[in-house]
Amino acid sequence: MDNGKNVFEKLIKDDRAAHEQKSWRGTFLDYLERVREDPSLPKLAHSRLYDIIIKLGTADILEGDDPRVKRLYKDESVKVYNFFRDEFFGIERTIAQIVRYFHAASLKGEESRQVLYLMGPVGSGKSSLAEKVQRGLEASEPFYAIDGCPMFEEPLHLIPRHLRKEFEKMLGTHIEGDLCPVCRYRLKDEFAGRYEEVPVVSRVFSKRNRIGIGVVPPVDPNNQDTSVLIGSEDISKLDQYSEGDPRVLDLNGALNVGNRGVVEFIEVFKNETEYLHAMITATQEKVIPAPGRHGLVYVDTIIAAHSNEAEWQKFRADHTNEAILDRIVVVRVPYNLRLSEEVKIYQKIIRNSDFRAHVAPHTLETASMFAILSRLEPNNKCDLMTKLKLYNGEEVVEKGKTKKIDFHELREDAKREGMSGISTRFIMKALDNALSDNVEGNCINPINVREALIAMVKEADIGDDTRKQHLEFLQDVLHKEYLEALEKEITKAFVYSYQEQAEALFQNYLDHAEAFVNKTRVKDRNTREDLQPDEGFLKSIEEQIAIIGSAAEGFRQEVIAYLWAGSRRGDRITYKSYEPLKEAIEKKLMTSVRDISRIITKARTRDEDQTGKYNAMVKNLLDNGYCESCVDVVLKYAANNLWKD
Repeated sequence: MDNGKNVFEKLIKDDRAAHEQKSWRGTFLDYLERVREDPSLPKLAHSRLYDIIIKLGTADILEGDDPRVKRLYKDESVKVYNFFRDEFFGIERTIAQIVRYFHAASLKGEESRQVLYLMGPVGSGKSSLAEKVQRGLEASEPFYAIDGCPMFEEPLHLIPRHLRKEFEKMLGTHIEGDLCPVCRYRLKDEFAGRYEEVPVVSRVFSKRNRIGIGVVPPVDPNNQDTSVLIGSEDISKLDQYSEGDPRVLDLNGALNVGNRGVVEFIEVFKNETEYLHAMITATQEKVIPAPGRHGLVYVDTIIAAHSNEAEWQKFRADHTNEAILDRIVVVRVPYNLRLSEEVKIYQKIIRNSDFRAHVAPHTLETASMFAILSRLEPNNKCDLMTKLKLYNGEEVVEKGKTKKIDFHELREDAKREGMSGISTRFIMKALDNALSDNVEGNCINPINVREALIAMVKEADIGDDTRKQHLEFLQDVLHKEYLEALEKEITKAFVYSYQEQAEALFQNYLDHAEAFVNKTRVKDRNTREDLQPDEGFLKSIEEQIAIIGSAAEGFRQEVIAYLWAGSRRGDRITYKSYEPLKEAIEKKLMTSVRDISRIITKARTRDEDQTGKYNAMVKNLLDNGYCESCVDVVLKYAANNLWKD
């Protein structure tokens, strides 16, 4: 017990010591010395935040090994910022726009005097992006402020304007801004104008303590009080001081406390237009009115606002809002449209929650497919499931050929794609509902999650056409997709060393196809005999993807040419290298075990040999991420749906 107590005490003391080590207090003269040593200390808010983002590093999206990403982006250069990397998925271009805004604003361009406005559907990540920016500030190094200033303002504001040019040369930095009324009064009254003696302290950004981070929730239009933004006068002090005395000021509005950092406007257009003018002057003019008769107050803050698209369209349609619209940088935050990234979103949410149930393979993929299908717009070039796969960077095979549809053309044809559809919150509710229906098994799987989604769609307050389409996705499209995935899964579990057998089939096919194309003979790998190409074997692979007759010769030439080009580039050649051939080989393996898997899985009684194979299959499924509860469920589902007699 004493040892535990000592550990707690040490942790507390170490934390306090670290905090005290970062804390600093001195006079304005001491602070000037610090600025001379490091001219970046008095940086403005946009520059500070841009440096925080860039400090963690960047990477090019093509630097990874994921072939799907390489297909999607090809030679396009998209930066991935480590600051956002582990929390936001599939919105790289949106994040790039946000960072571009901060970069331009840090250079004191026009963006530094404009509002950053995030617009998108519910649950697309607008609030999360704003919170991430706030957490970045909270985790950053302390900043320096005039001790006792209600707005934590930059100490260099103490320097009189007629001396600023001289000080800028000596310090190597730019001085911008003016003292707030409270500090101006204190400088004159407490320090008799001797600004070199004014105390300066270090401050840490804190949302809870309202230091450098302000938040403005939507306000009741019938009861809007600008004190939420700019503070107020303390009525209790009016008995002691006159109305024009700065000592009556209570500068605790969001724009006051957000000075040096950021102010977030939640659901910004739910406020009356007049209420937004203070927000605009804070960015465009960098001043806000002080309460009462105290003139204007300088503010240096990032204003990040967000709302959904319907509110934005309504606001934009009113021509009287033109002045405000001209001062807004709009960044669309759509839903993610990449399947692999959607799965990562739910993995992150589950990881950060108390959700401790087992998640069966393909569960999150199935739920993610439904979410993305609901967000896609129809196109006459392909069906929605094909579009989903293309957006995920997958190669789609049809009649033995990879579909040649340009991803960028599809996106150009549907510019509003991702601005509507099923939200991540809807999917997470379905996962919770599926678990509540299987508390005993403590497991969710594609079957019970799909059932939960169907029930939720039937109860949802949506249009009949939308409901019909969503039910079609769940009951038809995703049902077929899951059965296909499940058959592959069971095949892999049945086939001993699936990967090795697939590679053996692949190498054998290459040997015989190459000999056929080049009109040579095949050297048997075991006997070293020279043999004629086995066309019967080649056809048994090709017919799996409907390559028959005269099309076979062209297919073999394509395979050899494609893989030869890949080997010249230094690519690692495996059975997965050429998508049509990969699909053919996997279907060949599935065909070879389909009958036995149907018999063994459906059999009520099994002989010794069947029992051994069944137990081996179950063990492989358990090794591949299934639990005993979901193995039982998916095998019964396969028996009832895959192999109907």
